[in-house]
Amino acid sequence: MKNDPDGVLALNMIRKTIEDHCPPGVLPSEEDVNCLYGPTLFGEAEALARAIVATVEKLGAHQRAEKENPPT
Repeated sequence: MKNDPDGVLALNMIRKTIEDHCPPGVLPSEEDVNCLYGPTLFGEAEALARAIVATVEKLGAHQRAEKENPPT
């Protein structure tokens, strides 16, 4: 798969959204992604997918904790 410009722009838009709305630390920096998964669109996509899963898991854990210990 080539690193086509439209693919790069699309993944950059998703990265920015994750950085703006997801908990800190769920998405490694672009430099870290290149080292961890490789400097390809697939590498970036894998990092983004893992960040989404980590966010969902954190939100789910938070919701479970709230149900077990409701605010009084």
